[in-house]
Amino acid sequence: MKRQEAFARLQEEILREKAAVLGRAGERLEAALEEARALAHALDTDADPARRGALLREYETARRRVVAAREMLIIQREAIGLRHHRDVDRQFPEPPPRRA
Repeated sequence: MKRQEAFARLQEEILREKAAVLGRAGERLEAALEEARALAHALDTDADPARRGALLREYETARRRVVAAREMLIIQREAIGLRHHRDVDRQFPEPPPRRA
């Protein structure tokens, strides 16, 4: 019986770790999205052409971080057997490219 208990505890620990890794990937994506949203808002409200160029570069960098974080979240989801990512697309939409 001890072997079964040890195996059950190990399985629980593995599930908790999978959930934690998935949660951290989601948190990184949320943080990247928030940064991109803030920069998009600044781009929409700042009329200074010199400042807009710098904001646009910052936005594109933040947007690339979002894309990378989304990919990592999807990889983590697939690693635990989740193959459909519509929820990710709905909850964490990729910010569009912006132009000057």
